Amino acid sequence: MSINRVIISGNLTRDPELRSTAGGTSVLGFGVAVNDRRKNQQTGEWEDYPNFIDCTMFGARADALNKYLSKGTKVAIEGKLRWSQWERDGQKRSKIEVIVDELEFMSSRNSDAQYSSGQSYGQQGGYQPAPQASYQPQPAPTIDASSSVYDEDIPF
Repeated sequence: MSINRVIISGNLTRDPELRSTAGGTSVLGFGVAVNDRRKNQQTGEWEDYPNFIDCTMFGARADALNKYLSKGTKVAIEGKLRWSQWERDGQKRSKIEVIVDELEFMSSRNSDAQYSSGQSYGQQGGYQPAPQASYQPQPAPTIDASSSVYDEDIPF
């Protein structure tokens, strides 16, 4: 068995490009910058190093999201990695990209409440705005350290 899942969060590096296949399927391509934090050995300071990741989305979701995505938009993406290889001008080229299954907006767009964080767009189709109800965090449950747990209390 093998698992091919990836989750990234970052900002779009460019405006998305909407294309179509010969069969009429929409293809949305965009790039996401994801920072990697490393310690500089000379200065001892922590520095951000960007990773630029190509992402591709297909179908009706690509059409719908093209209107809402733009350079700088902060998103969280879940998908799978795909490796492609081709030849151009006699040279072999290859790349790894993320095929997007789910996309969630992580920042507001133009300070408009309609585009607030927490919105997601997935395989169920359709744009799903975040609920307007306010969220009240619940306090963490308290645990009595004096109580003991026996093996028969554990469900496995």
